[in-house]
Amino acid sequence: MTASREAFLGAMRRVAHSVAVVTTDGPAGRHGATVSSFCSVSADPPTVLVCLRRDSRIARTVRGNGAFCVNVLSDSARALAERFARPPRADAPDRFDGVPLAADVAGQPVLADAVSALSCRLADAVDSGSHLVVFGIVLEASAGEAPPLTYHAGRYGSVVARTPPSSPGDPSSADHSR
Repeated sequence: MTASREAFLGAMRRVAHSVAVVTTDGPAGRHGATVSSFCSVSADPPTVLVCLRRDSRIARTVRGNGAFCVNVLSDSARALAERFARPPRADAPDRFDGVPLAADVAGQPVLADAVSALSCRLADAVDSGSHLVVFGIVLEASAGEAPPLTYHAGRYGSVVARTPPSSPGDPSSADHSR
């Protein structure tokens, strides 16, 4: 027996996620889509995973190109997140129109306004339920200073910086998580 879909979705809405746009370009075409489900897997070798809806254009295109870039958006990039989240339409302009881009070492589109960019070579892809879990070996990584855009409880937000952590011996470092 498993949790109901509604219970699972309700619980997952309470988890805050960074928002990223996965971009890809190559023989299968250029495409990009907003995702909230990605994470690091390993530092040796540097590896990330991204979950893409299995029947989506982005999943097919990433698989066909064998490379992708995870562009973590800054908290000022909500419009960009929404632009790449909309389903592609035949009558709509290219999602990339007017978006400043750079190319990474693998020729993948890097959004110039991304706070972090992880350029990847496709290492593996595994079907899991309704999604394709894509593993990428990170070929190039860059990081900026802006806080990331987050998604929580159906809304966009940002990370609020708290006071810096104190050293373990400092009395102000007591655990306040209770």
